[in-house]
Amino acid sequence: MSQVTEAELIAASQKGDVRAFNQLVVSYERVVYNLAYRMVGDPDLAADIAQDTFTSAFRAIGSFRGGSFKSWVLRIAANACHDHYRRQKRRPVDSLDALQESSGCGTVLIDHSDGPEEAALRREMVEYINKGLVALPEEQRLVVILADVQGLSYDEIAEVTRSSLGTVKSRLSRGRAHLRDFLLRQRELLPLRLRPKTEDESRLVDADIGSGGMCP
Repeated sequence: MSQVTEAELIAASQKGDVRAFNQLVVSYERVVYNLAYRMVGDPDLAADIAQDTFTSAFRAIGSFRGGSFKSWVLRIAANACHDHYRRQKRRPVDSLDALQESSGCGTVLIDHSDGPEEAALRREMVEYINKGLVALPEEQRLVVILADVQGLSYDEIAEVTRSSLGTVKSRLSRGRAHLRDFLLRQRELLPLRLRPKTEDESRLVDADIGSGGMCP
């Protein structure tokens, strides 16, 4: 028996088939939850937002006219996060202690070929990066997560955020710069091998490489 395609699941869902839609949920629940968690920084709230996202998606699936279903459902999730901020009028919580244990959120930057010590160092770095993410303005945080965590292209991010490519690139550039500034402020707390370089150090390294100064 041939496997049902995503397009067939969508078509069945548009006819009211709940079981077909539940299969779409299984395919995208993790990516939606990860986006919500990194946006709001609270696992319980992220789970609520993910549930609201799929409830809204099922109600609106009749309006889906093709293209990337992933981008479509992520746009609904992003809007749900925005609605939360509009209602609460507050920043996300700073505590991300449960990040490593929840839904694989803390594994994005970890190379599983690393040894135990290196993996532990990278998990520590991921924790600082996530703390930096919640400190970003909402619009910058969203595009950084979509680009650097979800791995979406500029075009896909523009579709999710309904923004121009120029706006996406600008927000991403500013968000990455602010995240780097946050990590530099935490520099002395980071493991030595994972500390970001200051601009002066970066220039010195570039000069050394260019002049052969790094050679033994």
